[in-house]
Amino acid sequence: MKTSDQPATGPLNCRSAYGPKALNRALGRRARDLLFVFLATTGLSGPAVAQEAVLGADLQGLLVYARAQSPELRAMRDEADAAAQRVGPAGALPDPVLRVELMNINNYGTDNAPSLLPSRVGETKYTLMQSLPGWGKRELKRDAAAADAKQANARAEGTWSELSARIKATYAEYFRAAGNERLAGEILGLMSRLEQIAQVRYAGGLAVQQDAIRAQLEQTAMRTELIALEAEKRQIAARLNALLARDGSSPLAEPQMLRPLPALVMADAVSLAEQARTRNPLIAAELARLSGAQKNRELTQRNRYPDLLVGVAPSQVGSRITTWGVMFEVNIPLQQESRRSQERESDAMVSAARSRADALQNQLLGDLSANLAGLDAARRTEALIKTQLLPQSELSLKSAVASYETGKADFAMLLDAQRQIRKARQELLKTQVEAQMRLADIERILGEDL
Repeated sequence: MKTSDQPATGPLNCRSAYGPKALNRALGRRARDLLFVFLATTGLSGPAVAQEAVLGADLQGLLVYARAQSPELRAMRDEADAAAQRVGPAGALPDPVLRVELMNINNYGTDNAPSLLPSRVGETKYTLMQSLPGWGKRELKRDAAAADAKQANARAEGTWSELSARIKATYAEYFRAAGNERLAGEILGLMSRLEQIAQVRYAGGLAVQQDAIRAQLEQTAMRTELIALEAEKRQIAARLNALLARDGSSPLAEPQMLRPLPALVMADAVSLAEQARTRNPLIAAELARLSGAQKNRELTQRNRYPDLLVGVAPSQVGSRITTWGVMFEVNIPLQQESRRSQERESDAMVSAARSRADALQNQLLGDLSANLAGLDAARRTEALIKTQLLPQSELSLKSAVASYETGKADFAMLLDAQRQIRKARQELLKTQVEAQMRLADIERILGEDL
C-alpha cells in the first residue's frame, strides 16, 4: 500500500488506496494550497513584477504619443496659427494706389505720332491715393480678428481635451477587458484544480463522478467566455489605436495599472464649477466668439460714418512737374435701411453667441455635478467591495472547500462560492473603471488633468 501523502489523480473509474482520514488530510492540504494560489493571483491592482514600459502599458505614454502624433490635433493647431496670422493684416491700412493718366497723347493733332511716353505727350498726371478707414474701424477689425484667433486656439485645446478624454475612457475599458480576461484565466485554473480534487474524492469513494464532470463543464464554459473576452479586448485595442492615429492591428502592451483617483468630493462642486468656467476650452471658444460678434457689431455701427480717401496729384508737361494738386473723397452713407439691416443682423449674432455660451456652460456644469456624484458613488462602492464583499466571498470559498473536503457540502456549493468571488472581483474591476471614466469626463470639463 502507498504511504505517500500525495493523492492519486487517476482516471475517474479508479479507486484510491487511501483511507478516508488520510484522504481528507491530503485533500485539505491540496485545497488550502490551491485556495492560497487563487487568492494570491487574483489581485487586479497591478502586475507582480515590474515590466519595461511600452506603449499601452500605462495611460501617460498613450497621451504623450497622441499629443505628438494626432493629425486632428495638428490640423486644429495649424488652423489656430493661420487665424493668428490674420490679426496683423486686419488692422493694417489698405495698400496705396498709384494712378497714371496720359493726357493729350496726340499733342493737339501735330504731325508727331501719338506716344505713350510721359515726356512725349501733352500732359501726364500722377495721382497717389491712400484710403483711411473711419476712426476706430481698424482697431475694431484687429480686435475681431484677435477674437477669432483666440477662438481657434481654444478650439484646438478643446480638440485635445476631447481626444484625451476619449483615450482615458478607452484605456479604462481596455484595462477592464484585460482584467476580465486575466480573471477568467485564473478561474479556469481554479476549476482545473477543483476538478483534480473531485477526481481524488471520487477515486476514494467520497464523491460522485458528476462532480468532476461538472468541473469539466465549467472549464469548457470558461474557455468559451475567454474567446469572447479576447475578441472584446482586441476590438477595444483597435479603437484605442485609432485614437492614437495608428493602424488598428498595431500591438499594444497589456495595461498595467489605473491612475490614482484624486480626493474629490461633492463639496468641491462650487470650486470646480468656477474652474470649469475659466479653464474649459469650449467655453473659452464660445466666449471668444461672443467677443468677436460684439466687435463686429461695433464695426457695423461705425459704418454709419464715411471713410476717407486722400491723395496727391503732380502733373508733368514734357520733362518737368509743372503743377501739384491734392484730392480727397468720402463715401456718402445714404443707404440707411441697408445699414440698419446689417446692424440688426449683428445684434442677432451677439445674442446667439451669448445664448450659445450660456447653454454650453449650463450643460457642462450639469455634467460636472453628475460626474462628481458618479465618482463619489464609484469610490464608495469600491471601498465596500474591498472591505466587505471580497473578504466575505473569500471566506465563503474557504468554507465551501472545507465543507466539501469533509463531505458536509456538495460540489454545487463549491461552484457557487467560486462564482460569488468571481462576481465580486468583476464588480470591483467594473467600479474601478467606472471611476476612471468619471474622472476622464471631469477632467474634460475642467480642461486640465487633476
